[in-house]
Amino acid sequence: MSWLLRRPTGKQALQIEPLRRRDLSEIEPIEQVSYPRPWTPGIFHSEIELARAGERYYIVARQDDHLVGYAGLMFVVGDAHITNIATSPAHQRSGVATRLLADLAWEAITRNCSAMTLEVRAANLAAQALYRNFGFAPVGVRQKYYENVDDAIVMWCHEIGEPAYRQRLIEICPEAARDD
Repeated sequence: MSWLLRRPTGKQALQIEPLRRRDLSEIEPIEQVSYPRPWTPGIFHSEIELARAGERYYIVARQDDHLVGYAGLMFVVGDAHITNIATSPAHQRSGVATRLLADLAWEAITRNCSAMTLEVRAANLAAQALYRNFGFAPVGVRQKYYENVDDAIVMWCHEIGEPAYRQRLIEICPEAARDD
């Protein structure tokens, strides 16, 4: 009889999966609204090939069988560089970017990276707040980095392999936690 007391949740849990070529048609609309100069399918194809070679890591977030976000990492000499994180407009501020970033951080840790870095548009205060929550700190500005118009804030997060950082990740997003 306890099943009578259960209410439907309405939405499925967020699922994180590796980016595949078949996802590109669903990524394109998000890419178009997220960036003034969106990546072309050809760029994504190249990144997928680099991921297969172990040089990149790309994931997608799905909810209710719809792609709602994606993110990627590039690995460079012991560090991980976040290439992109984007969510569909309907899913912004719903935890999708947090889950994607947590998964990227765990992957960087798994690959023995000591730090993560990224650039974020200076005007994107919401993204900067998300990154600060994950321990990123601004270290500089790249003037006119985006479209030769907008400045980028360069942010770094160091010592990601330390137990304190792993605990931080678990507290921020326990559903993304990985066993070592």
